[in-house]
Amino acid sequence: MLAVKNLFCERDERVLFANFSLQINAAEVVQIIGQNGSGKTTLLRILCGLSDAYTGEIYWQGTDLDEVREEYYQAMLYVGHLAGVKGSLTAEENLRWMMQLDHSLNKCSIAEALKQVGLFGFEDVPCHSLSAGQQRRVGLARLYLSSAPLWILDEPFTALDKKGVKEKEALIARHTQEGGAVILTTHHDLTIPGQTIRPIDLDQVAVA
Repeated sequence: MLAVKNLFCERDERVLFANFSLQINAAEVVQIIGQNGSGKTTLLRILCGLSDAYTGEIYWQGTDLDEVREEYYQAMLYVGHLAGVKGSLTAEENLRWMMQLDHSLNKCSIAEALKQVGLFGFEDVPCHSLSAGQQRRVGLARLYLSSAPLWILDEPFTALDKKGVKEKEALIARHTQEGGAVILTTHHDLTIPGQTIRPIDLDQVAVA
């Protein structure tokens, strides 16, 4: 699906990674690990197009990313480490707004997605009235809505209780069973049913 070749990134005059290559295949979970400050979030932001502070090559399905960016963005879902919701909007309004921006969020209804994340009955509640965990679940409802084959997730289990974590692990398992791929960071002890997780340790990446 996604391939990275000879990636180089420097931040604050410190090299985060150099000559870094990675290939992500269909039906695979790749976990990026490393100490704080090793560049995990920076790498994900590069892969999802939020940062161009790098040199190297990125390919989507064998084609240089610069040639297929629009296609790639339609095929990729990025969920950052923050909840990513507007407090003045309700849970339903937030998801409706997200769906207008991302047409790959079409797999089920908003009502069904909110039900799946345990927010049935909270559709019309402004998000500033929800707990941190509930706000996080509003953002993660995109995973149930998404038909994108590639998910890029930065700390997706933050603020979730044990039940929420298990549900998201099961959802990731189902996504890969359907041929999707996931690249993620997490400090959680990750367990994906029926799935081998491939770790990539940025602390072990050779730097210049």
